[in-house]
Amino acid sequence: MAKIAEELIKALPKAELHCHLDGSLRPSTILELAQEQNVKLPANTPEELKKILVAPPTCNSLEEYLQPFDITVSVLQTAGALERATYELAEDCAAENIRYLEIRFAPVLHLQKGLSLVDVVQAVLRGKQRAERAFDIRIGIIICSIRHNNPEESLKAAELTVAFKNKGIVGFDLAGAEDGFPAKHHREAFDLIINNNINATVHAGEAYGPESIHQALHLVKANRIGHGTRLRENGDLMNYMNDHRIPIEMCITSNVQTKAVRSLDDHPVRFYYDYGLRITLNTDNRLISNTTLTHEYMLAVEHFGFTEKDLIVLVINGFKSAFLSHTEKVEMINRALDEMTDLGLPIRREYI
Repeated sequence: MAKIAEELIKALPKAELHCHLDGSLRPSTILELAQEQNVKLPANTPEELKKILVAPPTCNSLEEYLQPFDITVSVLQTAGALERATYELAEDCAAENIRYLEIRFAPVLHLQKGLSLVDVVQAVLRGKQRAERAFDIRIGIIICSIRHNNPEESLKAAELTVAFKNKGIVGFDLAGAEDGFPAKHHREAFDLIINNNINATVHAGEAYGPESIHQALHLVKANRIGHGTRLRENGDLMNYMNDHRIPIEMCITSNVQTKAVRSLDDHPVRFYYDYGLRITLNTDNRLISNTTLTHEYMLAVEHFGFTEKDLIVLVINGFKSAFLSHTEKVEMINRALDEMTDLGLPIRREYI
């Protein structure tokens, strides 16, 4: 089998559906923002700071993986910082030909210096709009709530999502530590989301078992599942997701770091793909996991044996699973197919 070059993967038109704003900053930007805001950091150069912020190859727990966010969030407390971080993330993604990007963040984490929830969302939307004008990229914003926070805060986040529906916000998410913080505690927030016909995704089956995925699907009505590495423990639920074409946002590098899987060899991405599940590849946190979407695709190729045909399916899965209207998805898929044809890939109808 011919080797697939990294240059080809970088050139592929791609969709990134699971990317956290506060986990994807540039170290140099963190230093500049800290200086502007008088925030003390544990390092003085981008190289030293990156060493501190990038999680080890395997952490002791998801909670350990999340510790660097205390630093990144500390500099995302002004409107200008949030706008800049959003713009730069989009710029970095556009540089590897990501055509559609969904950025997720929790507004409640950015209130330490007097911003309101509305201020925070508007700042991120300004960054999105500037980036869309500057680069060949389409961006949707997902508002996150956090599992271990009070459910009333989730309801506020849901209300915020409803208020900004059709203004750049495309979905709602529940993130954070799974164990001991079930999604069902946040049903009121998700009821509001569902009743307003807004898309929902939930981090589930990452640090807790398939029952977490079951709750995400059946109690809070998620349209997509974030991570889902433990879905394989329940064949009946896996068949349900397969039959209903419910997408899984897989993040290979971070799943190994957080011990959602024991090792890279243990990751279910190949099994899920071969079984027919609609999987997508994503970065999760570009800085904390020291990755790019190109790198995640390269892992699929080099470690799991994905072929050119498989890459085509992954690309199409990404656009199919986007929180976009059907018409917009069709347009993006057709454009992606044209681009991949120009790259010399063997496009066939059965891949779509």
